[in-house]
Amino acid sequence: MQEITVAAVQMYPQLGKVEDNLIAMTKFVDKICSEQKVDLIVFPELATTGYELGLRFTDVAERVPGHAVNLLAQRAADYSTHIVFGLVSKERVESILYNAAVVIGPDGEILGEYRKLHLPGEERLAFRPGYRLPVFEGSFGLMGVLLGWDLAFPEAARSLALDGAEILCVCANWSHPPAQADDLYRQEWRTYVQARALENAFFTVASNRIGEEYSYHFFGESMVGGPRGEVYASIDEESEGYALTTVDLEAVRKSREELQLIQCRVPTAYRAVVRKY
Repeated sequence: MQEITVAAVQMYPQLGKVEDNLIAMTKFVDKICSEQKVDLIVFPELATTGYELGLRFTDVAERVPGHAVNLLAQRAADYSTHIVFGLVSKERVESILYNAAVVIGPDGEILGEYRKLHLPGEERLAFRPGYRLPVFEGSFGLMGVLLGWDLAFPEAARSLALDGAEILCVCANWSHPPAQADDLYRQEWRTYVQARALENAFFTVASNRIGEEYSYHFFGESMVGGPRGEVYASIDEESEGYALTTVDLEAVRKSREELQLIQCRVPTAYRAVVRKY
């Protein structure tokens, strides 16, 4: 057995209030880790800033490492846990911004940064897309990260699985327009999280935010999915909290041996997958 404890945080980031959001995030880490030993904590996409900032993203973007990373790295070291969270990162050129996630290890070291590949319409006006799908080596094994809409593209999750990821960390701002019924969007979110887990036989630790902004309602439903598509833990209410559970990474290896999803692929038949159109 290789058991680890994971938590998917469901929070309400306040728009543009970076310090308030960081205080809220550190309180979550303190609360989760004071209850028991936790190996991995995943926060939502753009957790430090909120979503609909438009041109103001330039004002709150940070280099990596920067203030937010340093603060959460200290918390990770204090509790010997991994932390994954979403933020706006920037290059040396101030106008080049990314919707990004940072992975911090249990010694407070930065294991790496992931930059969102698949940007929906309005995000393209603020961010540049990333171009890599890195796998990060934690103390318990390999993990990948996807941000929001990335989850809708099975190629992204499969690429991470092929590179050895046993856990997929999903930082999301999954939402719906306030005037529309949310049942369809909730089902969409749940289906993607569980399908990505099942089709790659790995765990998904999926953190989705809650709250309202100008054009969107964010409904949460953060969860931890298993390698057979089962749900290990979830938050069904639209409230702040976290889905916490212990998983056995041996289930990944066992499921992959039984299902043969990786071994029985036929890549030579999939040429259309890598065509642009």
